[in-house]
Amino acid sequence: MNTPSPSLPGGTWTLGDLTVTRLGYGAMQLAGPGVMGPPGDHDGALAVLREAAALGITHIDTAGAYGPRVTNQLIREALHPYSASLRIVTKVGAVRDQQGGWPPARRPEDLRRAVHENLEDLGLDALDAVNLRLGDARGPRPGSLAEPFETLVELQQEGLIRHLGVSNATAEQVAEAQTIAPIVCVQNMYNLAYRQDDELIDDLAAKGIAYVPFFPLGGFTPLQSAALSAVAARLDATPMSVALAWLLQRSPNLLLIPGTSSVAHLRENVAGAGLSLSDEDLAELDKIGR
Repeated sequence: MNTPSPSLPGGTWTLGDLTVTRLGYGAMQLAGPGVMGPPGDHDGALAVLREAAALGITHIDTAGAYGPRVTNQLIREALHPYSASLRIVTKVGAVRDQQGGWPPARRPEDLRRAVHENLEDLGLDALDAVNLRLGDARGPRPGSLAEPFETLVELQQEGLIRHLGVSNATAEQVAEAQTIAPIVCVQNMYNLAYRQDDELIDDLAAKGIAYVPFFPLGGFTPLQSAALSAVAARLDATPMSVALAWLLQRSPNLLLIPGTSSVAHLRENVAGAGLSLSDEDLAELDKIGR
């Protein structure tokens, strides 16, 4: 369900019974270089989280693998005790190795350990929403998610998780998850230039399920397009502002989690996402990823 929000672009969306702002914040960049170790500016990282809350953002995305465990501990230090409206969404299913890789960790014992570590580091008795991360660093991979997803369902039944989602998933895995238990969100790579999930987004919107694009601004390879630059120049805006605004206007079930380690950049993202794009702008941008 989408409702207007007086303070942030895009209004709000309901994850199960939890209302969040469609414009959220992704905490991955708060960890050190390569998403490993502590931040270079500890106080600066805390300031970003506190500014996100002050701006009215009620959806923070994180994962125990970030750091590892660093971003969750920063969130707790900055924001605990949490406001009644704040929702923290985390991921399990991958860990970090000494080379900075993201090897899968989806055995039942891996998932149980990850959920308990998230609870401990965030200072919570139950996690608002947990995404099962599938595939690998190259993207989604086919195959059944039944065993790991059923483990999360068990943890949900034990009262440790409120809502479930999947991440880095194929459309078939999203469908399979729904035959096992309700999901409230899907978190996959998607942006102006990478639009493999267009059909999935529309299907989820019809079912009232959120779609949360990671790398909404291109990730480690920032979005670059002549059409994007042209629209941005016409609107006297940055390309990144246009890309965020396009996502909010793409479908009401899209929730944004752009990340940054800078308070100034966070404010720019919030302001930029509020840009209003005309039908002409949308038509021009629509050509980029098709």
